[in-house]
Amino acid sequence: MKRISELVAEAHRTAVDKGWYEHPPEFGTAVALMHSELSEALEAYRKLEGEAMREAIAEELADVCIRVFDTCGHMGLDLESAIHRKMEKNRQRSYRHGGKKI
Repeated sequence: MKRISELVAEAHRTAVDKGWYEHPPEFGTAVALMHSELSEALEAYRKLEGEAMREAIAEELADVCIRVFDTCGHMGLDLESAIHRKMEKNRQRSYRHGGKKI
């Protein structure tokens, strides 16, 4: 299995190779594209059933990750270390972060 840092590099390299960086997207556009993939996952959940729904959701969530990885590669962000730090921070939080509903 590849490390997250390797997936980040590969996703960005693929995007560059496929011409998506001839005019690099602004950060806000990149975030909007990530959001659009999440919306597609929600639509799959709403419209499909059973295994077709599960496969479509997994594919759309993979697209979210690929867009996040690409953006991190473009910006030189160490996503792998950030995930480990954030997961440790979350382990230290109180139950439901002090009573939040969601």
